[in-house]
Amino acid sequence: MAAPSAVLLSEWTKIRSVRSTIWTLVLSFLVTVALGAIICLVFNNTWNSLSSHDQATFDPTATGFAGMQLGQLALIVFGVLVIASEYSTGMIRTSLAAVPQRSAFYTSKVAVAGGLALVVSMATSFVVFFLGQSLLGSHKASIGDPGVLRAIVGAGLYSTLLVLLCVGAAAMLRSPMLGLGILMPFFFLVSPILSAVPKVKSVAHYFPDQAGQQIVRVVPNTDETLSYGPWGGLGIMALWVLAALIGGYVVLRQRDA
Repeated sequence: MAAPSAVLLSEWTKIRSVRSTIWTLVLSFLVTVALGAIICLVFNNTWNSLSSHDQATFDPTATGFAGMQLGQLALIVFGVLVIASEYSTGMIRTSLAAVPQRSAFYTSKVAVAGGLALVVSMATSFVVFFLGQSLLGSHKASIGDPGVLRAIVGAGLYSTLLVLLCVGAAAMLRSPMLGLGILMPFFFLVSPILSAVPKVKSVAHYFPDQAGQQIVRVVPNTDETLSYGPWGGLGIMALWVLAALIGGYVVLRQRDA
């Protein structure tokens, strides 16, 4: 039986030795920070042209995190490649031969991917906040304001949960193309579209991304009423993640490599 520390080290070595996985995290950081900074700068320069309603409901913290919408694209790719790439290359057979205990193999992969995502996501969140608020001028929020620190930390947790959700889904689908072909349209087409359709948006609010992203809001959205708060939304997303990870493990355990 392989030692847990050795399995963790092997999974860490796999991730850092594959350039595509590392670059997805770097790209996520750059896109989220750059887009958030641009949007904050635009709001600051066009503030006087906003309506009184838009000014009254302006959320400087959530505005800084607007780049997450595009930055999560790279996180989805990272989460899928972490495990599905082993199936596409056939490396999964070697991995399971070296670590026959599939629970140890899967747990280590999830732990390393989640830990790396957490470090990068938290760093991204704090950089995004301080850079974005510096560009908002007098309209900025301070980290000591009510709900702001929760939003910053929550943004990092949201991104980490997104990665873990994709890891679990990719473990069930066992293919990078299939994983990306399902997850990309869901997060960038299906979920946003359904959340804007009046008759089904009450259901779409319980999708993992729609619920989880409520954690970054500090100023409540008066145009919609939710049955859960910021932490409740993140909890809903965590349940989706748990279901995906359990599903991934069941498939890994029951099916041949």
